[in-house]
Amino acid sequence: ALLPALLLLLLPLAALAVALATVLLGLPSYDIPPGVNQPAKLRLVLAVLLGTAALGKILEKTGLCSQITFGRYVRQGRKLGVDPKLFIWDLQFNKVPVRVYQPKATSDGRRRGIIFFHGGGWVFGSLDTYEKVCRYISRESESVVVSVQYRLAPEHKYPAAYEDCLNATIHFMKNIEHYGVDPANVIVCGDSAGGNLAAAVSQTLAGRSDLPRLRAQILIYPGLQALDFNLPSYQQNRGVPLLFRERAAFFALQYLNGDALHMQEVLEGSHIPPDMRLKYRKWVNPDNIPEKFKVRGYKPHKPHEFKAEVYETVKRFCEPNLCPLLAEDAIVHQLPESFILTCEYDVLRDDGLLYKKRLEDNGVRVTWYHLEDGFHGIISLFDYCGLSFPAGKRGLDSVVNFLKSL
Repeated sequence: ALLPALLLLLLPLAALAVALATVLLGLPSYDIPPGVNQPAKLRLVLAVLLGTAALGKILEKTGLCSQITFGRYVRQGRKLGVDPKLFIWDLQFNKVPVRVYQPKATSDGRRRGIIFFHGGGWVFGSLDTYEKVCRYISRESESVVVSVQYRLAPEHKYPAAYEDCLNATIHFMKNIEHYGVDPANVIVCGDSAGGNLAAAVSQTLAGRSDLPRLRAQILIYPGLQALDFNLPSYQQNRGVPLLFRERAAFFALQYLNGDALHMQEVLEGSHIPPDMRLKYRKWVNPDNIPEKFKVRGYKPHKPHEFKAEVYETVKRFCEPNLCPLLAEDAIVHQLPESFILTCEYDVLRDDGLLYKKRLEDNGVRVTWYHLEDGFHGIISLFDYCGLSFPAGKRGLDSVVNFLKSL
């Protein structure tokens, strides 16, 4: 109780000072391309995030709380009031906290059910952070939405988040009649790290005969591999907010090991043995990305010399439950109809493009929606503290339209 009270006193002044310093000193080094949706507003959001990070560092050095704890507290979002169109419950599915959104309007038949896994690099994010997004999807698509609060890194390393998402999904599918949901119309959905978890859960359930088959998977700018952080989109958008190239590797390592040691080697590509790189080259390869996505300053990258001691600490990056792009064709072939959203100004753009190709090569029907002016995390900003990003709403509406088409 002391921390929130203290922060309430410190935060306004400290945040203002840090944000001003950030704007004056730090922002010019960040790359906000002119084609981005609402660049001035994005600068403002970036200033707040960088200010929060700087203040978190100060608090960590004083021993008050860790930078990650502070970041989670600030990102928490305010509690929303009652929704006139939705019933909302906080429950537990197989010991995993979830929030269920159910439309109040009567339905002619059983509704579709959506299991939603939030983003935040496996480190941040919560039921409250994604409250607006989940309410919007539930209302606009007239679906039952289950938002899952999986355990976060670095306190809980891989496979904790994946296991929580899988267990919550299985519990929902086995108790589906309680929620008025059609067992033949269950969809897994997630953004960023949540897209990774949705893809992993979808692959795991693909071969299960004891459960209803998933109707679809919705992957919103998902992170799907950690073999190559030098694909075109990682180079082109390395300094574009809200996810920088270094942060993408940092989050993957936090999830895997609970620390960010060997981040430099992972960025350089010396963490994967040459024979394994060759094996996965058919799937993780710039040649599989359409040429039009390479025109913005891409240079082919030669991985640095392999370091066996680094590989020993990160070899689980080759597990499909962590990096779904590496799943065998036999699994990919069984996956349900898919929706993939990518953003032009996003380091994870090519993860989505490569998975789209893999799915299509295996006969899976894919609906692809590309936000030409989008950046990573834009869905969460469709209505952010009075700053609306039209591209975020376009992206969210593309998800709703796909759901309505099922």
